[in-house]
Order: sequence, then C-alpha cells, then structure tokens
Amino acid sequence: MSRFPYTIASRNGGCATLGLVVLQVDETIEQDFRRLFGAADIAIHVSRVPSGAELTPDTIATMEETLPAAAALLPPAARFDVIGYACTSGATLIGSERVEELVRGAADVHNVTNPMSAVCAALNALGARSVAIVSPYIESVARPVSAALADAGFPTTASLSFGEEVEARVARIDLASIRAAALEVGHRGDTGAVFLSCTNLRTLDLIDELEAELGKPVVSSNQALAWHMAELCGGLSFASAPGCLFRLRPCGCVQELAKRLSARAGWPDPILGND
Repeated sequence: MSRFPYTIASRNGGCATLGLVVLQVDETIEQDFRRLFGAADIAIHVSRVPSGAELTPDTIATMEETLPAAAALLPPAARFDVIGYACTSGATLIGSERVEELVRGAADVHNVTNPMSAVCAALNALGARSVAIVSPYIESVARPVSAALADAGFPTTASLSFGEEVEARVARIDLASIRAAALEVGHRGDTGAVFLSCTNLRTLDLIDELEAELGKPVVSSNQALAWHMAELCGGLSFASAPGCLFRLRPCGCVQELAKRLSARAGWPDPILGND
C-alpha cells in the first residue's frame, strides 16, 4: 500500500470545546445539549460514569470514586474550555469543590462546573431571592438540594418530589406531571423562581410555557448547566433556547473569565505543538 501525504487541521470546536460527564443511566441531558448547542463550531464530548439503576446517597458516594476515571475517558487532545459533571444531586452530596478537584485531576480543562453551581449562578443572575423546587427523587436525595440552595442564599418556599429513585422511570416522567408540580409550587407569591431539579427530567419544552403562566423565572438543571458552560466560555450565543435565563447579558464575573479564556490561542496543541 502506497503512503499518501496529508496535512493536519486544527482541532474541532473552533468556538468552544465542552465536555460532559453524564450518569450511565441518564437518557435526557445529551439530547438537550444537542438541541441547545447546535453550532458546528462547538464541540461536545461525552463520557459516562457508573451510577447504578437507582440514585441514592450510597450510589452517589460510589460516583465520587469513579468520577476521575470517567473524566479521564474524555479525549485528552481536545483541551476543554469547560467540563460539566452532569448530576445535580451528585454535585450536591459530593460537593462542587470536590467535583472540580476530581475532574481537574483527570482532564486538561480550563473550567469545571456542575448543575448545582450553575443553578446558583443562574438564580443570582436572575435576581431571585427564593426558590420553589420540583425534584423526582426520594427525600434523602432531594432534601440536600434544598439545603444547599438555602446555604447559597436561596431559601426554599415550597418543594415537591415524585418520590422516585429508579432513573429509568425518572427519564419517563411525562411533561404533564412536571408541569402540574411546577405550577403547584410556583404560584406562591413569595417564590422568586422555580427550579426543576435533575438532569434526567425532560424539562426544556416546559420552561417558556411555565414562565408565561407563573410570571417568574423557571430554571432547570440542564438549562442552567448549558447556560453556565456557555458563560464560562465567554458568553456563547444560542439560536434558540428556553427561558429568560438565556436572554440575560453576561455578568461581570463571566467577562473576567472570558479574558482568561483569551489565552486559549496560546494553548499548545498536543499534535501540532500550537493551537
């Protein structure tokens, strides 16, 4: 076989390179991210972390042990702008700082986030001072999310849970059930925003409708994570994305991070020796 000469092109993701570490049983977030990040110059690479058929404090503790190996399976030559650990309850119980430490130890990445950090940033950007929560999970998994939001300055005015722990069923909770639960907690006058917690819930098609009916922001785990990852890249734009969150102007802290990301052009490419 004769050998044919070729040239090396720049890497995928000319605008941004994003990574996701997704629960093995999650069926929703990848579909949502494909909808939200549709631009050809945004690369998204996904790895899976073992998570068990049921989400409980015990299975979340196991994820802390396996998260580095999952992050290490992301392509090492991609040089990530942002990696998101896509589990709201997992990030809450493991802790955002610990998640970042584990991911940074396994992958070459500029910024790390997760749904809990993203939701707190989103609520702050929206000016919300209280939140009502809809969760699919059992109390031992749902309660720490409410406590973490309260610790971050967003007290819970109301919360509802579907009491589920089997992820295969979480992914199939229908829109009508989620909508009814969101309206139940969201109509309270002292509620500043509604949070639809869980990356496996199908929420994107409900957000605009709920905001119109409630007259207040509605934030979901996947929507907030996508928004936060975009902001950490300096403010990526979306052709179509639900909710008033995506209509916000980038905040000052994001502008500062954008300056840091301007050094991206100086990152040495492991193949070419430059970027």
